[in-house]
Amino acid sequence: MLKRALLPLAIVPLLAGLVCRTAVAQKVGPPPAGKLYHSVYPGGVTGEEDDITPSDVDAYATAVGQQVAWVYFSNNWYRSRQFPVATASWIRDRGAAPYIRLMLRSSPDERRAPAERAFKLRNILAGKLDADVQAWAQGARDFGSPLIVEYGTECNGNWFPWNEQWNGGRATRLFGDKTKHDGAERFVAAFRRIVTLMRTAGATNITWVFHVNWDDWRQVGWNRLELYYPGDDVVDWVAISAYGPQTPMDKYVDVFRDEVDSAYARLQQVAPTKPVIIAEFGVTAGNPLITPQAWAGPALDDLLAFRWPNVIGFSWWNERWENDNKPAHDTTMRMQDIPALAQTFATKLAASQPELQLQPVVVGP
Repeated sequence: MLKRALLPLAIVPLLAGLVCRTAVAQKVGPPPAGKLYHSVYPGGVTGEEDDITPSDVDAYATAVGQQVAWVYFSNNWYRSRQFPVATASWIRDRGAAPYIRLMLRSSPDERRAPAERAFKLRNILAGKLDADVQAWAQGARDFGSPLIVEYGTECNGNWFPWNEQWNGGRATRLFGDKTKHDGAERFVAAFRRIVTLMRTAGATNITWVFHVNWDDWRQVGWNRLELYYPGDDVVDWVAISAYGPQTPMDKYVDVFRDEVDSAYARLQQVAPTKPVIIAEFGVTAGNPLITPQAWAGPALDDLLAFRWPNVIGFSWWNERWENDNKPAHDTTMRMQDIPALAQTFATKLAASQPELQLQPVVVGP
């Protein structure tokens, strides 16, 4: 993303194998036929996506009248390179799966992507972070229950330091295959290295996600999302970010259906067998071009009608932040701030009965 009390009858507890350590490694699998996972990034205070609390999840769940299947948050390596066991544990304790954005970056400031040094793709590929990755993997393994993890969030967006623009751009002759663009080729190799290191360390309880922005930015041939796909053997799910206006000042409205139609068609070409999730979607209040409920209502209708057959779940971005020193310019996508939006979600989710019980898949002896 570029910047940018529960109802008991609605809760379905997770299967026992998902909420306690077992000798058998398990991963999160797709929901039953005709079901979609309903989930959330619940929003924190700092805007760095790593300071979420149980009360944040409660506020969202109360507003929409439903529990969630996973809780999405960032693990920022500028703060800690350790597996985030405390956050992952309270998420599991409340009957959801931890969904971790593995954010190998030195700053939360997206404008600093060109200045990234410590976590550059070259350093990952040179093995300089192997020990940290292996230690993180041991923490994930010892956690003992299923995790959803992504590396390289929105890789086709130049606001993050793993984007091709900061790792080779249009060059083709400085890394690997001389017919391929170096930046995307480095990303693929780094993604594969991270997954391989983690699996070798025993973290086979991770469902790995490849996550793209719905459109490429920059819109140039060497930054197409297709170039970043790491391969079916290291990817379990593919994911899309799709937003409406993100500030009250935005002068355009991207329509959710158009965004997902575009990205979904392209992902079906590179990964036709992989489940798809809408890892992030949201829209702000206060933009004069459209109300949040007018944008999100049709989005939910399309999701719940299975317009995109391989989509298995969605996760709302429930955050607010300041854009400048004018309160009228603040962004909020939080359900608890927007009653009409919350009512739209509550009504449509109650009618659809979304899947709240994650499905375990055995992946080892």
